[in-house]
Amino acid sequence: MGKVGLCLLALVSAALAEPPVELFQSAPLVQYVNSIQTTWKAGVNEYFENAPMHGVRRMMGALDDTHLRNKAPRHYNFELSSEAIPDSFDARTAWPKCADVIGNIRDQSSCGSCWAMGAVGAMSDRICIKSDGQQKPSISGDDLMSCCWECGYGCNGGYPLMAWEYWVSHGICTGGPYGSAKGCKPYPLPMCEHHINATHHPPCPKQEYDTPPCTKTCNNTHYDTPYATDKGSHKGSKAYGVHDSVEAIQKEIMTYGPVEAAFSVYKDFLTYKSGVYKHESGGMLGGHAVRMLGWGVDNGTPYWLIANSWNADWGDKGYFKILRGSNECGIESGIVAGQIK
Repeated sequence: MGKVGLCLLALVSAALAEPPVELFQSAPLVQYVNSIQTTWKAGVNEYFENAPMHGVRRMMGALDDTHLRNKAPRHYNFELSSEAIPDSFDARTAWPKCADVIGNIRDQSSCGSCWAMGAVGAMSDRICIKSDGQQKPSISGDDLMSCCWECGYGCNGGYPLMAWEYWVSHGICTGGPYGSAKGCKPYPLPMCEHHINATHHPPCPKQEYDTPPCTKTCNNTHYDTPYATDKGSHKGSKAYGVHDSVEAIQKEIMTYGPVEAAFSVYKDFLTYKSGVYKHESGGMLGGHAVRMLGWGVDNGTPYWLIANSWNADWGDKGYFKILRGSNECGIESGIVAGQIK
């Protein structure tokens, strides 16, 4: 065999040896979850259907910050009595002047920035709540994930508590979603669908987005406030972990507003459609950070009300409920928050 033949043989052998790309397939999970008649309903979420699993796993960008939270201040809110805690609570209705801010569903795009999106979402909520609806800034996910080097690795994951500590030490400028004319630094990554056959948005790139560079200027020509002024005007006064008890978390939300929560994601979570989620099937994919808005009871099952950052096409219009009271998937152990100057 000549040299050309040997080269062709080597290329063919290499192609055959390359493992096939694993795609997320929901059908077995959906069938199983719905067959056992658990507390929630599963279905096909086009956001992830047929998506490469390496891309799916990358969306779980909350790194374990237990070692940081163990050293950080813990916040105990004793101002409210236990009797003052209602059976259900929704921050959107508790603070109606801020319902549009609290009800905003973000999209982290093809980037593991959930740790940042959960943080800036709750920060925006708390600023609005403290001002009684007079201030409604959208705190920039871009400024946090690209400029906070101590927070982690940008699109490759970060530590939720460090995001709040960065807000206290440096401040975070404003910025709306991709393409927005609002704020200093709008999110630079477009909404995209992670599966092969896109529906509402263009397909995500085959290679996940890199972390955008940290720019210390506003990238929005429609915004007049200088970057340093905007960033310095939006700072926290303290960052802390919330004591991992149901009552402590409830008092924190009722007093100051939504918190950031980190939990472990399993494959069946990607198929969530309605009801109160609890893990039933599938291996763990990684850690994920979200906003916790409140709680309630659904058909006798206590739950936490959560806003995700996978756009409004996923789950129940971007929201989900998860079992409350048993630290389901670690949801009650990973609560962080902060207060405003």
